[in-house]
Amino acid sequence: MAVGKEEVEIVKARTDKREYRRIVLKNSLKVLLISDPDTDKCAAAMDVGVGSFSDPEGLEGLAHFLEHMLFFASEKYPVENSYRTYITEHGGRTNAFTSSEHTNYHFEVNADGFEEAFDRFAQFFIRPLMSADATMREIKAVDSENQKNLLSDARRMNQLQKHLSKEGHPFHKFSTGNWDTLEVRPKARGIDTRHELIKFYEENYSANLMHLVVYAKENLDKIQNLVEEKFQDIRNTDRSSLHCPGQPCALEHLQILVRTVPIKEGHKLRIIWPITPEIHHYKEGPCRYLGHLISHEGEGSLFYILKALGWATGLSAGEAACDLEFAFFKVIIDLTDAGHEHMQAIIGLLFKYIHLVQQSGICKWIFDELSAVCETKFHYQDKISPLDYAVNVASKMQMYPPKDWLVGSSLPSIFGPDTIQMVLKELSIDNVRIFWESKNFEGHTDKVEPWYGTAYVIEKITGSMIQEWMLCAPNENLHLPAPNVFICTDLSLKSAQEKVKFPVLLRRSSYSRLWYKPDTMFSTPKAYVKIDFNCSHAGNSPEAEVLTHIFTRLLMDYLNEYAYYARVAGLYYGINHADCGFQVTLVGYNHKLRILLEAVVQKIASFKVKLDRFSVIKEMVMKKYKNFKFQQPCQQAMYYCSLILQDHTWPWMEKLEVLPHLEAEDLAKFAPVMLSRAFLECYIAGNIENSEAESMIHHIEDVLFSGPNPVCQPLFSSQHAANRVVKLERGMSYFYPAEGLNPNDENSALVHYIQVHRDDFVLNVKLQLFALIAKQPTFHQLRSVEQLGYITKLMQRNDSGVRGVQFIIQSTVKGPGVIDSRVEAFLKTFESKLYEITNDEFKSNVNALIDMKLEKHKNLSEESGFFWQEIYGGTLKFDRRESEVAALRQLEKQDLVDFFNEHIKVGAPQRRTLSVGVYGNRHSSEYTTDKSEPQRYSMKIDDIFSFRRSQPLYGLFRGVSGHVKL
Repeated sequence: MAVGKEEVEIVKARTDKREYRRIVLKNSLKVLLISDPDTDKCAAAMDVGVGSFSDPEGLEGLAHFLEHMLFFASEKYPVENSYRTYITEHGGRTNAFTSSEHTNYHFEVNADGFEEAFDRFAQFFIRPLMSADATMREIKAVDSENQKNLLSDARRMNQLQKHLSKEGHPFHKFSTGNWDTLEVRPKARGIDTRHELIKFYEENYSANLMHLVVYAKENLDKIQNLVEEKFQDIRNTDRSSLHCPGQPCALEHLQILVRTVPIKEGHKLRIIWPITPEIHHYKEGPCRYLGHLISHEGEGSLFYILKALGWATGLSAGEAACDLEFAFFKVIIDLTDAGHEHMQAIIGLLFKYIHLVQQSGICKWIFDELSAVCETKFHYQDKISPLDYAVNVASKMQMYPPKDWLVGSSLPSIFGPDTIQMVLKELSIDNVRIFWESKNFEGHTDKVEPWYGTAYVIEKITGSMIQEWMLCAPNENLHLPAPNVFICTDLSLKSAQEKVKFPVLLRRSSYSRLWYKPDTMFSTPKAYVKIDFNCSHAGNSPEAEVLTHIFTRLLMDYLNEYAYYARVAGLYYGINHADCGFQVTLVGYNHKLRILLEAVVQKIASFKVKLDRFSVIKEMVMKKYKNFKFQQPCQQAMYYCSLILQDHTWPWMEKLEVLPHLEAEDLAKFAPVMLSRAFLECYIAGNIENSEAESMIHHIEDVLFSGPNPVCQPLFSSQHAANRVVKLERGMSYFYPAEGLNPNDENSALVHYIQVHRDDFVLNVKLQLFALIAKQPTFHQLRSVEQLGYITKLMQRNDSGVRGVQFIIQSTVKGPGVIDSRVEAFLKTFESKLYEITNDEFKSNVNALIDMKLEKHKNLSEESGFFWQEIYGGTLKFDRRESEVAALRQLEKQDLVDFFNEHIKVGAPQRRTLSVGVYGNRHSSEYTTDKSEPQRYSMKIDDIFSFRRSQPLYGLFRGVSGHVKL
């Protein structure tokens, strides 16, 4: 029984048609019910007000470990992993995360599977089973997760900041856990980890500390009845929530400069102040106001000056790591090599800007402008997946009063200059912590953080030192931003002339092709524009690809001061390097989108190389290429897989080799040549009339293709470039071994790829159905039972319309050769399970896949992404989902068995596999053996490019001259 509905008017967006109700059950569980009759998926998120801050002394990571263990089984549903299997088989997904004071568990499923999924979910908070066998196996999974994170700079720097705080404060703790903290050390002290796990659950998981969000299709009364039935049995022990003892930093942790050595190339400054948490003043938004100004990128801003000096390539600012008792304000600055040499001047400029904000007073017009932007963003927010929405709301429920559960701190509405001044005063010289990261500090440190092994050295700094830095800083013209001309004032909706379901080819010329799709679904004042510049010269060599990359980065760089205002106002743009040229993307409010589009096109047409900016961007690109070797081994394996399969790709090593020799004059010569021949594939969608869309493209053609000396001319038929895919030989198994690029990484990885077919509706759905049915058994056997590694997944793969599946596993316990043998062993056991599937089980999986395909797009960007994939790939199967559903309805169980036997089954004569192994330093001896004796494989690939040249290629869907082969 519920205590009752609490009549609280929950603030929601004007465009939000969903219904909400807050209830509190008798056990004090607080619940938000969300009814959305239009949803295809239903979801739930349980936020438990207990996290890693509550870990017992000497059992670091116990809260996180409990998060792993809770989903295994329950007394009502005792079969291990049956919950995940049920979720997957009903088109859903499930996950959980542990933060400092919260643990969030969540899932979503197709609507028809929700009630049972909800019951299974509830049982974990009522009577979970945490078997001894599963406990030991899952400690290994936590350890594998930690191994994956050890070389992550973000995690290393976060833990270092925690390490340099009061030892008795919960903030100081290590939160992930590993084999040492959960097995070795407890055992040495005679402690049973499983016993402590159950004790931790029983003491801390009390209904009064829980907040539940339920997102369903039914009306509110039915959802309420369901919640009362399923969740009333959660125990309530009236547990008090953890109370943090104020700020975690003592005086010894303030006024410090910490030099530390990162894993990746690059230099970074993190300037951090302990502050009053914004949650106490969230309507005034002091941190939002200050973050807006300090991180601004327009003319006169701190970043604008640092960029002009060639010292910084990025800057962010705002509140972080906050709870009710403490918070930090962080400014993070990405430095150039030159900026690294001027650290003191940069800190000086930052404090000069803070002083400017203080001297200027708290400006009401800036607050009002920010408030207006936030209000528009909230009221015209895109719909997101029920799962993401439920998680977002559940995470706010403990911190905010019920009326603001949806809003949180996103709507600053009260102008409170005194509150903003209070936080501004906390950003003081006396209160600061500076963390300075650079590989230049290697060999100049004297301390090591214990959990991640980060080397560092601490220097105490004084207020007078920073004041000296301020005096010595360049005397630049810092000033507050100008009023934002991009703020949207016309939010009216244009009526589509006809309710078109799919994009239409609105306009075609020798220069471009325009696809158009008016918004008939979302009723939002937003638009989406994508323009692909197919330039035949852009990717014909490693040098050309690198220069194209620098060209796109320079364009973004040149536009930044102007277009940053658009981004603040909710109008986003990007210019990105693509397979055969580059792409321009704009998405956001349509009111002033054309102004920004014309500015972008004008910058392309009038492109000139600025020597100082070229040097900065070249340095950024160089570091990006150098840092490739620090990617996760599974990412490296996927890269090699793409390099082998995609004919029109250049290896990163070649790009890194040519980059140092490329100068500004090379780009100055290359850019006009690259643009000299181009074809524009365009897609415009949303709250834009067809005449406006045509006018936009006509304007672009006028700028780029018209006049006596046009920037561009049409591509010749022979020049349409595209990336073709290698066609692996039937009955062959290929093997490519590679040493991990980072010699300090213990993780190895395997990608086991099975190539199946070129885009075909019937084969597509057979492949998708196999992947759906095999996904959870793969995870359970290879991750949960065999504990090969935390990263274990089965995914579909699509290379330019060529379909297949890939097993991706990263491991410290086994090398790629052994992992590959375990994948094949799994497929052999899965074969018998596939034969044993009943017709009812088969139909249930088919129906789940149909429901997934019929799921409506939630927002304009999602819909546009789907249609753009068809346009860019040349397939133009805009009715793909409907056609594949029709194919699924005709499918019989034997069709799937035949498909498996022909394409997937180990040893099948039609089977085509590529295994890519990346060997970490734990398995270097296996690399030597596997390279010289590649057992089980038909062919070992020694040289990727010799192999690529020797193989046939699949045909393309994209034709020439902007036409399509249908």
